[in-house]
Amino acid sequence: MAALVEVLGAQQPTSRYPFTWPLPFPAERFIARDHELAAWVAEVDGAPVGHVSIQSVEGATGPDGLDGAQLRTLWTGAHGRPAAQLAIVSALFLAPGMTGQGLGGRLLDTAVAWIHRAGMGACLDALPKYSDAVAFYERRGWVRVGRVRPPWLPADEVDVIAMVLP
Repeated sequence: MAALVEVLGAQQPTSRYPFTWPLPFPAERFIARDHELAAWVAEVDGAPVGHVSIQSVEGATGPDGLDGAQLRTLWTGAHGRPAAQLAIVSALFLAPGMTGQGLGGRLLDTAVAWIHRAGMGACLDALPKYSDAVAFYERRGWVRVGRVRPPWLPADEVDVIAMVLP
């Protein structure tokens, strides 16, 4: 876990993910979240260089303890399924220098494959200012289903985009 915390911190200045840094809670809670269903770590020569995790939409809260009811409403409506049948790609990040090599796509594909094998619908959220990330998801078939304004988002930022993979 300590090595993943280091990777998360090292990539944040360029990716601005997570949005708030330093986090107002232990970074370990950002990486391993409540209601986590599965997680994967990408390694190069035994060192972690990427991470993706998924968590259940049902009862899920952010690592800061905030309820995601608005997102749940958008996701359940878009999928036409109850929250118990949905999973969130809750974290995805790569070490500096590892982008552009297909690693992020492989991590995301691994998470989505697990979600589909479990018979669940895939969901995520992204900030519009991270247009590269939003475009990355859209190239892989994710669609925008609405926007929400979480309480941690500064007033001068545009609402978060809710996305699903149909």
